[in-house]
Amino acid sequence: MLPYIAEFLGTMILILLGCGVVANVNLEKSGMKGAGPIQITIAWGLAVMVPAYIFGSASGAHFNPALTIALAVDGTIDWSLVPGYVIAQFAGAFLGACLVFILFKGQFDLTENGPTKRGVFCTAPSVENKPLNFLSEIIGTFVLVFAIKGLGNVPAAGQIGLSNIFVFGIIVSIGMSLGGLTGYAINPARDIGPRLAHAVLPIKQKCDSGWDYAIVPLLGPVVGAIIAVLVYGAIPW
Repeated sequence: MLPYIAEFLGTMILILLGCGVVANVNLEKSGMKGAGPIQITIAWGLAVMVPAYIFGSASGAHFNPALTIALAVDGTIDWSLVPGYVIAQFAGAFLGACLVFILFKGQFDLTENGPTKRGVFCTAPSVENKPLNFLSEIIGTFVLVFAIKGLGNVPAAGQIGLSNIFVFGIIVSIGMSLGGLTGYAINPARDIGPRLAHAVLPIKQKCDSGWDYAIVPLLGPVVGAIIAVLVYGAIPW
């Protein structure tokens, strides 16, 4: 039971901090409005690192269905864990997004632009081209998961806690290099859980939730993560 609780709470914290920084930077009357994409990108990396330190020993700190599925594909974890992990991750992401709405409700009410409000919750492409958007999510997630697997070549990193700092670095790197293409979901729960929250919450003057695009952040990361573990496993280390 503890691993599932850890994945739920860890993903909730991830989304609370991650979607929270987007609200803080983009919504009207937020104290840090206009701070820009550098703050957002660094904060998303920290949003993963903080719960990873808290819950890493309890669940492995996946907080990402794509990573969970990929680790089951290569045998790192048992398939029996996957349903519980994935459900916990999506549920935690949904709750984290709801908390962001509650905290920033005044700012949401004062923000007139519907896509800006939706952008607090979920990703969208800067130029919609679903094949290229899909490829971007595949490649971004490939880099993330391949790098995480590569930590196995540095045993000392895990022993002294550097692995979580490394994951922070790779998420920031992906965001700063590729994030402008699709918002770099690289995690189905990070996008779909908050997207569902946007759909059901009573957000003033909200636009549609963009479900026609949701297939990209849902499946792209899974494909990229599976390719990453297969390629990693094929290298004669």
